[in-house]
Amino acid sequence: MNKAITDGLVLMPPPFSAGLGVWSSGDGTPGSPTYAGAANAAYVPADPDFGGSLDLIKTADRQKLRYMGQTPIVPGMYLRVRVRIKAISGNLPTVRIAAWAGDAAGRNVAGVIQEGQPLTLTRYGSVFTLEAVIGSGRRAGVDMVWGTVPVYAHVGLDLTGPNGGVVRIDDIEVVDGTDVFHRVMMDWVDVRDYGAMGDGVTDDSAAFLLADAAAAGRTLVISAGNYLLNGNITLNAQVRFEGRLTMPETARLSLTQNFDLPTYARAFGNEAEGLRRAIQALFFFTDHVVLDLGGRTVDVTAPLDVATLAGRRGEQFARRRVLTNGQLSVVPGPAWESATVSAQATFSTAQPTLLTGVQNIASIAVGSLVTGPGVARETYVRAVNLAAQTVELSAPAGYTGGTRVYGFTRHRYVLDFTGFGKLDKFEVTNIELLCSGAASGVILAPAGLTFRMHGCVVNAPKDRGLTSIGLGCQGLLVDECQFLSNEQSLRAQDRTSVCLNINANDAKIRDNRIVRFGNFAIVHGTGHMFIGNHFFQGDEETPGVRRAGIVFTAINIRAAVTGNYIDNTFIELTNERESDPAFGNQFSFGGLTITGNTFVVSNMVPSFAFVVITPHGPGHFIQGLSITDNVFRTFNGTIDRVDKVDTSFAALDPGRYRNITVQGNAFNGITTPIFNPTFVRHTQTGAAATWTIDPLGTLPFGGRARNVVSVVADGPISAGGALRFDAPFARAEQGGALNLVTLNWPLAVTGAANVTIRADNP
Repeated sequence: MNKAITDGLVLMPPPFSAGLGVWSSGDGTPGSPTYAGAANAAYVPADPDFGGSLDLIKTADRQKLRYMGQTPIVPGMYLRVRVRIKAISGNLPTVRIAAWAGDAAGRNVAGVIQEGQPLTLTRYGSVFTLEAVIGSGRRAGVDMVWGTVPVYAHVGLDLTGPNGGVVRIDDIEVVDGTDVFHRVMMDWVDVRDYGAMGDGVTDDSAAFLLADAAAAGRTLVISAGNYLLNGNITLNAQVRFEGRLTMPETARLSLTQNFDLPTYARAFGNEAEGLRRAIQALFFFTDHVVLDLGGRTVDVTAPLDVATLAGRRGEQFARRRVLTNGQLSVVPGPAWESATVSAQATFSTAQPTLLTGVQNIASIAVGSLVTGPGVARETYVRAVNLAAQTVELSAPAGYTGGTRVYGFTRHRYVLDFTGFGKLDKFEVTNIELLCSGAASGVILAPAGLTFRMHGCVVNAPKDRGLTSIGLGCQGLLVDECQFLSNEQSLRAQDRTSVCLNINANDAKIRDNRIVRFGNFAIVHGTGHMFIGNHFFQGDEETPGVRRAGIVFTAINIRAAVTGNYIDNTFIELTNERESDPAFGNQFSFGGLTITGNTFVVSNMVPSFAFVVITPHGPGHFIQGLSITDNVFRTFNGTIDRVDKVDTSFAALDPGRYRNITVQGNAFNGITTPIFNPTFVRHTQTGAAATWTIDPLGTLPFGGRARNVVSVVADGPISAGGALRFDAPFARAEQGGALNLVTLNWPLAVTGAANVTIRADNP
């Protein structure tokens, strides 16, 4: 900053050659005596050291020399007064810069220092230089601290010491010295002061680093210009961008003090490039684990390939990182178009996660959805081995082996993490993905732990909301998010979108809202929790077909579905991924608790059911299933029952049911409620020694009447009018369907009994 330039101030006194009438031997105030015609002062036109100069004989104890013009004093400005002087003859005096401080009323401002540091001349003919700084602030290097009251000065110098000496004085210089104090006085440092050119051609990296080191707690200003930085650079100062940066694609800018999207957007001139650069830096040292988008909306024209942006393709990254607080808005275009490849390959159930002999393999992308005869839902390409011509799959593909043509469709995702070898502890929080029906949402790395989405909105994804292509969903956390389908106007049976899929274990899916996808979740692995979600998949058709919401593709899943609002959809248990779906030595269907949920359905076909088991091989049964304290409700119609076994591929073996609990549920609009154990009150009006008890289909999942838990007479048991106190014995699994119980008495009797029956063994 230079006020003399920016504000047009005149600071420099005239040279002595202009006349001595403006130079006072007093304070320089109007009316004070001047050196014009004085006997002790003379102008010397040619001095070998000075050119024009003033010869002055010291005749007073304090010989003053003051410019009578008013040199302006501006708060915040620092004047540097400089004079060169030499002794000619006589006694050697002491000299100092001096100035008279005047206020707005023309009075001297008392109490401020008006003299600089003294210097005693020690020899004749040698040039000595005096400098003093006048300024408003008390800063190091300021000789005369004047505050803000003085508005002008009469500048000059004093001669003290013995009289009689002759000195020769060069023209007095007064300049704006604020720039000398620039680095100390201002709370910022400009990169241009350290050699940055800002011409877009010169590599300014070294200048940036010098300026950053000099900032020392102050703000680093990137003033207007286009700055080329040819390599990685880390700036530790707080940064303010007025100019723009140009860097190679692989070069990283790490800002350790203000690591946020607004700063990166200013640095690179637009939000999209700023986001890419900030994500790139997120995976290296920035002294931050969180990238804050600052509530900004960023237009995204192509998938954000995070591993490639970070320069960590194929690497493992296990440190927590967070992307938060903003909106990514997809701009539709060709970059979002899915790519589909057809290729012949061989699948063997002996290697249930591998395709071999894959033709056209170079065209198959990691993350592709695999489709074909017998391929289980949501099977993805986890890895491609070009040399071996093999494709590794996300999970067991099913039980249909052989050589056939498969489809490989690579959807495009706003956030794509598939380039990492493994990614742990990454979080996406309070982000809205506006997919615009053109892009899918998020696709995970092939491996990793505890990926987390919290408080996010995935709006109108074209194909998928959140996709796992391998084990990157281990410990997945999805909380308080909304997934809003792009297929809401379609009939349920016409939808192809999937909100999310899981391959690994221990996912926690909690308090989310999922609207009208083809399926909410296709779930493999075990140990999952679905808690407090609201997912609905209805349509406007009457009567309407309904599709599964949560599909568990593993058996004995050790999972909980608790406190959800399950609307116009159902829970399905299937073993479609087993390479040998027939029951062998493994556990069978179970390990699931369905508790405290609200199930509703409307405008549906009567055969709809809320819990469906679809076995793909013979011999399976239920072991360890709890359906308790739920509410089942229909609107605009009724359904036959809430449970169903889909026998399209195989049936269950009800003779092996174990540990099933169905109780405490509420049924509204359900023709046949279910219970286990079920309670039957049987009334025998005609005397008979054998009473046949029919549970009337209330045992779950086509269960047999396998055990009679209790028989209690409800009132008198009589034979020919005489009371009888005999106890009957019970026979379970009676009738052609083995769904009846008989009570066998010693003789023909009438009366009533309360009978509790179970469809399982403990």
